[in-house]
Amino acid sequence: MNEALIIVMAVGIDLALGEPPAAAHPVVWMGKLIGWLERRAPARPVAQFWFGCGMLILAAAVFALPAYALMALAQAWHPAAYVALGALLLKSTFSVRELRAAALRVRTSLLVGRIGEARNDLRHLVSRDTSQLAEPSIVAATVESVAENVTDSLVAPLLFFLVLGVPGAVLYRLVNTFDAMIGYRGRYEYLGKPSARLDDAMNFIPARLAAILMVLSSAIAGHDWRRAWKTMARDHALTASPNAGWTMSAMAGALRVQLEKAGHYRLGDPVDALSCAKIGRAIGLMQVTAMLALLLFVFVEVSLYVRAS
Repeated sequence: MNEALIIVMAVGIDLALGEPPAAAHPVVWMGKLIGWLERRAPARPVAQFWFGCGMLILAAAVFALPAYALMALAQAWHPAAYVALGALLLKSTFSVRELRAAALRVRTSLLVGRIGEARNDLRHLVSRDTSQLAEPSIVAATVESVAENVTDSLVAPLLFFLVLGVPGAVLYRLVNTFDAMIGYRGRYEYLGKPSARLDDAMNFIPARLAAILMVLSSAIAGHDWRRAWKTMARDHALTASPNAGWTMSAMAGALRVQLEKAGHYRLGDPVDALSCAKIGRAIGLMQVTAMLALLLFVFVEVSLYVRAS
């Protein structure tokens, strides 16, 4: 039952308070450690690969092991301390409120006709060049980011918490942060390969679960759930990532739009135009999916508690 309380409290903290200050945010600390290690990486590909493996092991020791130790100490001290600490640590591994706020900033800028500001706001959500994007492309990129982050920013951390507790959620967020920072092609391509492959593996089940929850949520929210299912089944493999296409294609189908990254993929069919209103609908669908995921994970935790009692 304590684990169910941790999930509910963590989500409540996120919705009520949002992100902690940068100086006290574990994910910021992760980023600083990764950046410090990256600057010391070797140049040769093979050496980079093994250095990348070492980076993962070191960072896991720095973050996941202390999380395990702190939770064990809190559990030995008092159940209330265990729940409170667990909620605070778990909250640091996901963010629904900030995702919603970032997408709303893009939407607001578009509504008042400030496309330059919308492009700048979009940089908080995507890594691609946004400087030349027209409004439909800005809308598409925002919707894509909201959809993909349903997996990264909620379902995956909670699923790893369900299986491995707080240390599991921390480990997931660490690997995901590695992938976001160094899991790309370029000078340090081989440095990021270990984390990129591990991130793909760790997101395999969460991405598919998140997509199914999104289809169910589209029915609850009054969107086109049949098209969401059909588009997900047809287009999920069109992205370079083995996981990102699942929720993105489900979202495209639910909103009856086509999401395109030029030269990379087209997901869904252009039944409706990519208007600014689609960002609001994507946010709404994300929120329903988040609530459904919360109910699912709490139900599982309570069921496990009842069975063990």
